[in-house]
Amino acid sequence: MIQLAIRNLKIFFRDKSAVFFSLLAVFIIIGLYVLFLGDMFEKEMSQIEDARFLMDSWIMAGLLGITSITTTMGAFGIMVNDKYRKISKDFYTAPIRKSTLAGGYIISTFVIGVIMCIITLVLAEIYIVSSGGKILPVLAIIKIFGLILISVISSSSMVFFAVSFFNSQNAFASACTVIGTLIGFLTGIYIPIGSLPNAVQIIVKIFPVSHSAALFRQVFMEYPLSQAFHNAPVEKLNEFKESFGVIFKFGDHIISPAASIAVLILTTAVFYSLAIINLSRKKK
Repeated sequence: MIQLAIRNLKIFFRDKSAVFFSLLAVFIIIGLYVLFLGDMFEKEMSQIEDARFLMDSWIMAGLLGITSITTTMGAFGIMVNDKYRKISKDFYTAPIRKSTLAGGYIISTFVIGVIMCIITLVLAEIYIVSSGGKILPVLAIIKIFGLILISVISSSSMVFFAVSFFNSQNAFASACTVIGTLIGFLTGIYIPIGSLPNAVQIIVKIFPVSHSAALFRQVFMEYPLSQAFHNAPVEKLNEFKESFGVIFKFGDHIISPAASIAVLILTTAVFYSLAIINLSRKKK
């Protein structure tokens, strides 16, 4: 299993285009933010102290949530490619258990997702500091690393389930394009969640990756929020958090960080189970 995972890691990182396209959605969002969204948000909140630091932290936290799913999609492309080129049939004729083969794909995808998220975190911190913000304290970085692990395993489970239906590279590429296009809206980056219609807000709130983004925002924005709203009433702070997807509310009930983590864990269990059932059904 480990040897298969190493083989997949080598294939992924050797293919520079696969690495680039797995981060394409991230590059697009950064480009839009630097050229357009950042100045727009800063002007809209000119009355808020350290608005730029606050919004930089908001966008970079959302990027980590997006990276957890776009990079795992790129990594699972190896599995689709093996199916398309009939390499998987060679594996099945070898003395390798199917569970071992699947485990190799899952482990390599998890490692790739974590590595790419850590790279994104480093780049995000460089950008925030270069724009006049402050670097995250050590405890916050440890929390972020823990959230990366949970987010990547949750996102990879959803991608694994989707990939279990694909045998064509073209179909998989089309699916990646659609998801890459929608992901910015589903995590409330292009448009803050509070500006969306109520029906769309519900979709965002039940989308697991949105919970990842919210958890990242709660850590990234803890200090800038305390600075920006230190003289404001609590109601104003909570209104901002809800509008920008730092917290989620259903009715009057605020979703706690523990509940969001539970959503990600449940997502992992459900989608990995569904993927295994689907793959087992296909091989009968």
